Amino acid sequence: MIVVDSNVIAYCWINGPLTPLAQRVRRIDPDWHAPLLWRSEMRNILLGYIRDGSLTRLQAARISARSEAALNDREHLPIAESVIDVAIGSHLSAYDSEFATLALTLGVPLVTADRAVLKAFPADAMSMETFVRGRLS
Repeated sequence: MIVVDSNVIAYCWINGPLTPLAQRVRRIDPDWHAPLLWRSEMRNILLGYIRDGSLTRLQAARISARSEAALNDREHLPIAESVIDVAIGSHLSAYDSEFATLALTLGVPLVTADRAVLKAFPADAMSMETFVRGRLS
């Protein structure tokens, strides 16, 4: 079990240069968890692709449906007070702190592509590359 951030989820389902790496993370550990916030962040990412012409509305809807189905029953609502405490202590946004709080609460790693999160939580967060390297060694 791992917590993944919205970028890792997007990389897994939206075809791009980091898709193979994100899909490798998923093959190694398919038990992905995320705060409910990931859905809104994913919608925003998809909207950006629609607006720049990289995806059609229909393609975005399909990606959204597939990713939501994959994380069904693995979404959480972290306790607000804990998120605020993590945000204050880490100087991260409340958004990023939801992912960190969930990982800390569940006692599992947070796999993220966010450098600020990696820096704030060196013992609890790891990049996709580090996760894959650690599981294959």
